[in-house]
Amino acid sequence: MDIHGRDLRYFTSVAEELSFTRAAERLFVSQPALSKQIRMLEKQLGVVLFERDRRTVRLTAVGEVLLPHAREVLAAWQAAEAAVEEARTAERCTLVIGMSTSPGRGLLPALRTRLVSRHPDARPVLRQVNWADPSAGLADGSSDVAFVWLPLPDGDRYQYAVVAREPRLVALPDGHPLAARAASDPEGKVDFTDLLEEPFLALPPEAGPLRDYWLALDARDGRPPRIGGVVGSAEETHEAVAGGQGVALLATGNAPLVVRDEVIAVPVRGISPSQLAVAAGQDDKRPLVLAYLAAAREVGATTC
Repeated sequence: MDIHGRDLRYFTSVAEELSFTRAAERLFVSQPALSKQIRMLEKQLGVVLFERDRRTVRLTAVGEVLLPHAREVLAAWQAAEAAVEEARTAERCTLVIGMSTSPGRGLLPALRTRLVSRHPDARPVLRQVNWADPSAGLADGSSDVAFVWLPLPDGDRYQYAVVAREPRLVALPDGHPLAARAASDPEGKVDFTDLLEEPFLALPPEAGPLRDYWLALDARDGRPPRIGGVVGSAEETHEAVAGGQGVALLATGNAPLVVRDEVIAVPVRGISPSQLAVAAGQDDKRPLVLAYLAAAREVGATTC
């Protein structure tokens, strides 16, 4: 039996008004259309719901039985509609921000302030992603926007704004011979060529070109790196460097995540600076995504 919510709403209105005229006015429909719909409902149910004469309308015994159930169904449907609307609003206002490590540098509050100024109902939600995914959740759609390090694999799939350009440092165990060399250098740096024989900590192979970048393959003149270990987080990097497994390149702004206790960092001469960006899908035109990218461009204009 295919009974529509409209049928129950029409029935309930007539039952409560006990007048087809008043019920039709309440429903903003014509009285003939309302009467026709009630007759069709009665035909579908195989019962008479109302006793009618020229002056009065009364519920039959069957109508009396149906009325509380009709009200209950309509109330449940109204609750369902409200829940759906609430979920739709939350989905529309939620922006999932992926990141492999906290971007620091005051970026999150700066971008949030700009986003909320444009969209007061926006709800930014942070999502931590393993270093094996250089897109920080963009590739599989689990993040709407993300803080990523360039270069991105399949870079033409994304739009992005650079929010930080920083020299790369090398994290070393305290007491490493290169620390003394940096201390004696006028600029306090080591040359990358001095690191060529060092074992390096690498990102997981899934990181693709980003793994190559943090191994500085472009500065090795074709000499393959020695891999001392694979790391998937800042904490793993700290532990591996402190344990003597290898050295690791890192952005200046990320140094506080790794440098402590038995780990130090010194600037490196002869390699390009790192670039941190906020990225989204190339064809993503959702208002919150575009607003966050616009905020990132504003921040980047002042920091880069």
